[in-house]
Amino acid sequence: MGLKEQQNCLSQRKIIVFVILAFIPIALFRLCFNNPFSSIDDTSLQDSSAHVVVTTFSSSSSSSSQEEDTQESYDRVKDESLCDYTQGKWVRDEIGPLYNGSTCGTIKEGQNCFRHGRPDSGYLYWKWKPNQCDIPRFDANRFLDLMRDKHLAFIGDSMARNQLESLLCLLSTVSSPDLVYRNGDDNKFRRWRFESHNLTVSVYWSPFLVAGLEKSGNLDHNVLHLDRVDERWGKDLERIDTVVVSVGHWFLHPAVYYESGSVLGCHACETSNCTEIGFYDVFRKAIRTTLKAVAGSRREVILTTFSPSHFEGRPWDSLGACNMTEPYEGKELEGLDLDMRQIEMEEFTAAKAAAGEVRLEALDVTAMSVLRPDGHPGPYMYPFPFKNGVPERVHNDCLHWCLPGPVDTWNEIMIEMLRRWIGSKS
Repeated sequence: MGLKEQQNCLSQRKIIVFVILAFIPIALFRLCFNNPFSSIDDTSLQDSSAHVVVTTFSSSSSSSSQEEDTQESYDRVKDESLCDYTQGKWVRDEIGPLYNGSTCGTIKEGQNCFRHGRPDSGYLYWKWKPNQCDIPRFDANRFLDLMRDKHLAFIGDSMARNQLESLLCLLSTVSSPDLVYRNGDDNKFRRWRFESHNLTVSVYWSPFLVAGLEKSGNLDHNVLHLDRVDERWGKDLERIDTVVVSVGHWFLHPAVYYESGSVLGCHACETSNCTEIGFYDVFRKAIRTTLKAVAGSRREVILTTFSPSHFEGRPWDSLGACNMTEPYEGKELEGLDLDMRQIEMEEFTAAKAAAGEVRLEALDVTAMSVLRPDGHPGPYMYPFPFKNGVPERVHNDCLHWCLPGPVDTWNEIMIEMLRRWIGSKS
């Protein structure tokens, strides 16, 4: 081989070596960032159910398109953290509820519409869709993990109990609660334990939140003391970690009000020596007293806002009361529903400003609930009300919610509140 041919051969070898060396970094790059066998982060999988976007920030050599994708993902996380759950609409959901009237054993009889013979089931197939985000489907395992080693208490009237029983049904899909305490007529004071997570869940009957006497056979009106909370739950407050309060409808009944031991006035009373003052200002004072008490030490506090009824001006024993089978579209809050919700939100805003380290949030369900006239038991508060034909009059419950039903959405939103609280601690 001549000298010239040797030089040509040597040049070709150099070119080949150069090409090989040039492709090694590219191969390594693809191996590192596109390896189909790379491990999957379990945390990312768990968080995906809550629509949390996990982003990886690239090096300075990344392309502008990657930077735009990262920024877009960050914006989605930011938007979800500020999502307004109160603005939205009910949309069809073919999946349906997590439980039914047979699989959950803690449903109050009056709300077990399925077992009482309600013939339509369409009311079960709706979900609340906020304008800015999605509400994840209730994750019972996640809720139990979030509330591990805590005492959760629902305090208020029958709407507080309605929300509590919805939560118990949702949690019972993965863990059955043990009833460890009961007291009072109609089991108005109860406590359950989830031993696997050392979680206690209680319900306290307190229809005014403040101290008072309910009307009875010997008393034709309620008596409220607006300057102190009901001792039945107040004495246990230091042993409660998370409080959910909910009242409203009992304030519409005739009552006499006291403050600092003196009569303040009355509502719908016939006592000649008592001044009629209505119930709106009294309701405000009761909410203010309660929030001040529950925010007095470190705990998590949720105020569930006023839950509308749907008698729509009809008598409670009318055949036509709350007989709708689909949600309203575009119905606005007005009248009593608007006024009660506004008072609660004003008092919540003031209490939150003064709350300090206490975690205080409003579970604002009024607007979304006013759209669901189809979600009440109606005549199916009793078993098979038409088994002997159609009577002229029938008792209707157009206030409480069927279980399962729209009230389950309240707890879907509540778990998101708790998730963000817990997440902010880490």
